[in-house]
Order: sequence, then C-alpha cells, then structure tokens
Amino acid sequence: MALAAVQNHSSKMSGSHLDALMPDWMNNEVLTGTSIMAVEFDGGVVVGADSRTSMGTFVSNRVTDKLTRVTDRIYCCRSGSAADTQAIADIVSSHMEILEVKLGEPPLVQVAANTFKEICYNYRDMLMAGIIVAGWDKSKGGQVYTIPLGGMIIRQPVAVGGSGSTYVWGHVDAAYRPNMNQEETVEFVKNTLTLALTRDGSSGGVVRVAVITKEGVDRRVFLHNELPQFYQG
Repeated sequence: MALAAVQNHSSKMSGSHLDALMPDWMNNEVLTGTSIMAVEFDGGVVVGADSRTSMGTFVSNRVTDKLTRVTDRIYCCRSGSAADTQAIADIVSSHMEILEVKLGEPPLVQVAANTFKEICYNYRDMLMAGIIVAGWDKSKGGQVYTIPLGGMIIRQPVAVGGSGSTYVWGHVDAAYRPNMNQEETVEFVKNTLTLALTRDGSSGGVVRVAVITKEGVDRRVFLHNELPQFYQG
C-alpha cells in the first residue's frame, strides 16, 4: 500500500506540476553553433567554431565540439538546434559510410553537402539547422558549402554562420584574401572567431579549428588565453 501511495503521489506530481518547479532555462531548447566558419585555401579547407552551448541565457556547456566528422576528409559546422543538427550529421555520416563501401572510394564533398541539403529542405518545417559542410576530395580539392535554414545550398570560398556572424562580416570583407596559404587561413579563422565570441554574448569558450587536406585532418584548440587581444572599449 505504501508503494502504491508513493506511485500515486508521483503521478500527481508529473507533467505540469513538475514543470512548474523547474527553472525557466531548463525548459529552453539546447542551441549550439553560435559562431562557425569555413574557408577554402589552395590545398584544402579550414573549419572553425567557438565552444559555447546555451539554453536560453544559461550556458549549458562551455567546451562543446561543434566541428562534427562526416567522413575522414569531410566535416560540418552546426548551428541551430543541437538535437536537430546532430541527428542530421549522424544520418549523413551513415549514408556516406555506405556510399564509400559501394563506390570503393571516399565520397565527394559535394555529394555529402547535397545529402545535408536534401534533409534540411525536405524537413524544413520541422528542423532548425544551419550547416556549413567543408572538406577535401581528389576531384575538386578543398570545398565549402553553406546550407542555411530552409535547405538552400551554395558553394562559397568563405562562409560564416551563427549569431556571432553578424558581428564579423566587416572583418571578413576587409581581411579575407584569395589564395591565402594554410597558416594564413588558420590565423584568419582564429581572428574572426575571436572577434565573434568577444562581441556576441551567445558565443564564447575556446576556438576549435580543423585543417582538412589530402593528408587528412589536423585538429587544433586555441584556449582563451591564447586568443589575440582586440580593442575592448
């Protein structure tokens, strides 16, 4: 009888009663990808992101890895709903593994990007996902594809996304140069993301970078004390 009473009490506390006891931020959707970018260079691409994940105004994770592996030489940067974008990335990664077995060689970056686009477009009314797909293949070398909300796809030499992007387009326009080498591109990505997380309250943490070339993927992490200092007036 005592167990039944406890179960009965628990059932009464479920639903709206428990929701009323939870703080507001726990009812907010987990959002990620607030400052992401990818840049092509001769020989590959550099992708980067900040590391702050938020639930409303609450920082739920300050060292999130937003650079998600799709294949050995294709990565994506995710912005929007963490659940939506992670599910899409897992599905596309699974498709690419099957395709590689069928073809006997790694899939093209454009094929992976189009697979992302198809999912984002077909379920555009149910998903909140802005994705940048970048990688290297033997056909076209380094490539960056942007897939914003709604499922459009476009190839760009430099792509910036997330809430932090609104603060840095002026810097991108002023500092980006075609035909930068690998280390110049890494520096450009690091500086741009530092400016984004400095000004955007939804961005922060460390800066994660991945350099994708014919040789593979070189992952780097720039801690907060290793980031460049800009005017803070």
